[in-house]
Amino acid sequence: MSLRACPGDSESMKYKAIKFFGITALLLLPLWLGAQQPMTEEEEIKQMRESIDKTVDNYTNLLDLADWQIFYLDSILTHDFDAMRLELKGLRDAKMSNADAYVRTQDKWSEQIYTSLQKVFNEEQWAKYLKSGAARDKKSRDKRAAKRK
Repeated sequence: MSLRACPGDSESMKYKAIKFFGITALLLLPLWLGAQQPMTEEEEIKQMRESIDKTVDNYTNLLDLADWQIFYLDSILTHDFDAMRLELKGLRDAKMSNADAYVRTQDKWSEQIYTSLQKVFNEEQWAKYLKSGAARDKKSRDKRAAKRK
């Protein structure tokens, strides 16, 4: 049995790494924000900013983004992550115990990011973005939305 690397394996690993960081950032954001010891708003914003910076760096490397695309990516993520953070904070402050409400909120903002990024990336970048896990995430969101109906 040979363990030789196939051509393209390093790209596949890059996609998996980007997918992992992106999905992890989106899914763990509410957990980070709702840790046992409440974080101050400044700490929440700092942590969100670090997550956005990592995501921007990962997509910049994976998709070979132009400067204007990096600007838009950063702006989109900053706006939408902050809006999601505030909406999740509202649910948390209201002592919402229904986990589906949190998932719906994450899905809403993830869909907004997905739609916005489609306008920023070119066809080749969009294909790489989808291969990096965005297509599977979209399918999962659509599946959850269909179940709710």
